[in-house]
Amino acid sequence: MTHRYPEGFLERDERFPALHELLDSYAFSGNSFTDTTDEPGVALKAYVRQAMRTPGALDAVIAEIDDLLRVGLFDDAIADDVDLLPHVEPPAGRTVEQCLATIRSHLQRVKTSGVYEQARLPQTDWEWRKRFPELSSLLGGYFHQDYPRFYDSHREALDDYLDRNPGEYLAAAAQELGDFLSCVPSDEDLDRATEILGLMVYPPDGVSLRQWLTDIEGLITHRLRRGAT
Repeated sequence: MTHRYPEGFLERDERFPALHELLDSYAFSGNSFTDTTDEPGVALKAYVRQAMRTPGALDAVIAEIDDLLRVGLFDDAIADDVDLLPHVEPPAGRTVEQCLATIRSHLQRVKTSGVYEQARLPQTDWEWRKRFPELSSLLGGYFHQDYPRFYDSHREALDDYLDRNPGEYLAAAAQELGDFLSCVPSDEDLDRATEILGLMVYPPDGVSLRQWLTDIEGLITHRLRRGAT
């Protein structure tokens, strides 16, 4: 019933786990490479913003790009590993290897200078889900389109989440809810962002979306405090 997005950039049991995360950003943003030698595209900018939140992420993905380019994309030795990666389309007249080399140059520049494009709000669906993975698990896993088949009320669904998940996940959800509500000031952005994170049901009658999320944060925090006593 539930789906939990990976929290880090190195948790896949693959030869290219960090590169997989990078290409996921492209897969969620049109599934094509849009970077030029002068300017990174939307997907790469989103990836960099999230990678900079994870120590070592840039080093890991650069090393994996180097590994893949050294061996060769079509070498039989890594064919099974390449098959696991999202297949992102290069623009006309360019190869995947050329696109990866361009990406590498942008990543190396960010690694060396520490300068990259920041944004108040995530700019792609991938970035929203990567920035708020536990909130995505809560909303998408318990308040999805099939929610009425499993629960009779919003509180029953939330209680199920609270009972099923360990304290570390609950703490992450409370933290993310606080950050989420702080960084999304408008109700229009809040509606859009929660839909991206998997919310497919309306809040309880007479309760605004913002108030409902605030109430959820409070209930999770209460459960954590009760568990600590």
